Amino acid sequence: MSGAACLAALAAYRMGAGMVKIMTVEDNRTILQQLLPEAMVTSYEPEEVTGSESDAGFPDDSEKSCCAAWERRMERECAWADVIVAGPGLGQEPHVRFLIRSLLTSVYVPVVLDADALNTMARYPELEQYYTENIIITPHLGEMSRLTGRSVEEIQKRVADTATEYGSRHGIVCVLKDAATVVAGRDGQCYVNTSGNSCMAKAGSGDVLAGTIAGLLAQKMEPFDAAALGVYVHGLAGDRYRAKHGPAGMLARELAEELENITKEGDRR
Repeated sequence: MSGAACLAALAAYRMGAGMVKIMTVEDNRTILQQLLPEAMVTSYEPEEVTGSESDAGFPDDSEKSCCAAWERRMERECAWADVIVAGPGLGQEPHVRFLIRSLLTSVYVPVVLDADALNTMARYPELEQYYTENIIITPHLGEMSRLTGRSVEEIQKRVADTATEYGSRHGIVCVLKDAATVVAGRDGQCYVNTSGNSCMAKAGSGDVLAGTIAGLLAQKMEPFDAAALGVYVHGLAGDRYRAKHGPAGMLARELAEELENITKEGDRR
């Protein structure tokens, strides 16, 4: 889904990232270059990732040369980055499993896992072994349900506890999105956000949040601080939109554009 990738990249730019590269399937290249010409776009074919990998497991010996080539490419593509967002618009085809595994074993910078990256983690729990202290996950309640095996109803009753337990157990930052989003750190820190409103309950809003956090990480903020401030600023953008235009009709792109006004005010201060 090219729109999700575009929204995350746009938000990263609006939060101060200096250069953004989108890595996507070849079919998305042209539309992304049109939607966001400022971003670099590099593309791949799914077959490049794992050759003929099946859903039953990781590639066998006959496919390892293909996989090694892909891992070398992943290292090259990511070497320049200060932060990486994985998941928005990625899809859930079988190759995504190996793509996420390659990413998590190839990079040493902060990584924001969102959307289909989280769905892939839930589908293949063995990928959790590749979590590091640089990981930030941004699940909504449904994604958290799939990650933990708990029902949405159960999680809603214990949002802060669920985020804190997951973050502490895996040594990562967990941003659990709800009406009051919770940010839990790997050492038990917990921030409950109060900005934002119901007009933000739109498709694409989560992609904007992932990009917002990434833009702050690109400015060398610590993962927990970037996640907490990103959630607050993201909600503040929604509040600013509602004050100007009313409680309905907001598009995710307009939420990303509102970030620019907030960063401008910060510069003046």
